Amino acid sequence: MCDLLDSQPPPAEKKLSRMKKLRRTLSESFGRIALKKDDNGFDEICVTKMSTRNCQGMDSVIKPLDTIPEDKKVRVQRTQSTFDPFEKPNNQVKRVHSENNACINFKTSSTGKESPKIRRHSSPSSPTSPKFGKADSYEKLEKLGEGSYATVYKGKSKVNGKLVALKVIRLQEEEGTPFTAIREASLLKGLKHSNIVLLHDIIHTKETLTLVFEFVHTDLCQYMDKHPGGLHPDNVKLFLFQLLRGLSYIHQRYILHRDLKPQNLLISDTGELKLADFGLARAKSVPSHTYSNEVVTLWYRPPDVLLGSTEYSTCLDMWGVGCIFVEMIQGVAAFPGMKDIQDQLERIFLVLGTPNEDSWPGVHSLPHFKPDRFTQYSAKNLRQAWNKLSYVNHAEDLASKLLQCFPKNRLSAQAALSHEYFSDLPPRLWELTDMSSIFSVPNVRLQAEGGESMKVFGKNNIYGKGLSNIKH
Repeated sequence: MCDLLDSQPPPAEKKLSRMKKLRRTLSESFGRIALKKDDNGFDEICVTKMSTRNCQGMDSVIKPLDTIPEDKKVRVQRTQSTFDPFEKPNNQVKRVHSENNACINFKTSSTGKESPKIRRHSSPSSPTSPKFGKADSYEKLEKLGEGSYATVYKGKSKVNGKLVALKVIRLQEEEGTPFTAIREASLLKGLKHSNIVLLHDIIHTKETLTLVFEFVHTDLCQYMDKHPGGLHPDNVKLFLFQLLRGLSYIHQRYILHRDLKPQNLLISDTGELKLADFGLARAKSVPSHTYSNEVVTLWYRPPDVLLGSTEYSTCLDMWGVGCIFVEMIQGVAAFPGMKDIQDQLERIFLVLGTPNEDSWPGVHSLPHFKPDRFTQYSAKNLRQAWNKLSYVNHAEDLASKLLQCFPKNRLSAQAALSHEYFSDLPPRLWELTDMSSIFSVPNVRLQAEGGESMKVFGKNNIYGKGLSNIKH
């Protein structure tokens, strides 16, 4: 055993042998690096793929390019030519990239000094270029409206040149950011649907919070004002279908809009309807939570909320849908209360009948329901109040199923989309993806209103003005 140990070379000689072997291996590997002159007299270094055939134990350090995972490869930009101010005309620097070699060309002058650096293409993320999230990335064109805490402008994006609506919310030092603005921004960030206004960007400064929306030309209120006496029946159907489509999307995500009214339904120049102004919207918790009854503009507020109920669900929005449906067909508001909540309730009961425990289980337990305060009315057919409902097949039936005093009797958005009223629409409308417009289906388009072709009506779209009115 001792003889064997003595026969081994000394440690110093063994170390020297390993170094010689490594030097020989490196020499062979780098022997392929050649220095030569190009056609113009400049030095050109061409580095070919390094051989590792004889590099035992070094595979973990030096690997051929084609064995490196795709996501780890350094990509070489393929460029036909690169401008250098010191080059002769038409003198191009060729860059070669192949599986087995990568030629890196650089130039030196006869004095050995480096020539100026090759100019690189400017990056879109350059500090001087417009960026999303920056106030100076948008140009204000004109004021569209002003509310209690926000001003809305028509604007233009300097990033992509598209028109936008800038909802500039003023921040009070004492009060901070209005909760409605926080709620609207947080909800809209997660909603992507062709019938819901798209939130492009959020800009926050010390003085303001700006919500940047897609620009939509007008709203349903202005559209109806432009065409008094009721809209074309086919257009009513398309608008209502889009409204229900957008509501079904948010209701499936347990979100209530809580402020449906014509002013909050935007209409594009192609007729696309979009839900807007989510300042009063809430994400409904499960099980049921207690909410404020100070929601929904008076004319579109359901009787259960008017009577003080604070426990409600998606049926809250469906009452508003019924009111808007009637208004589009008839040309006037369904229940235009002129004084107060009492007057509003009287107008509702005049058509639908004064409720009792038989027609509305639990109505007597609502805070503001006092039987002796209301005139006793019997229910009427809706066509007696709004005669134009009888002109359209199944319109009265759909309206009656939406305008139910007892909340649980109201049709849901999803069920309403399957109502016979929509039976003559193309079946493909029910197969569209969330971000697909109904107008992407052939032959689906708005009809001319009163002999007038569809065009942009009005310019004062206020995206809710930053103000959700409690009374009309």
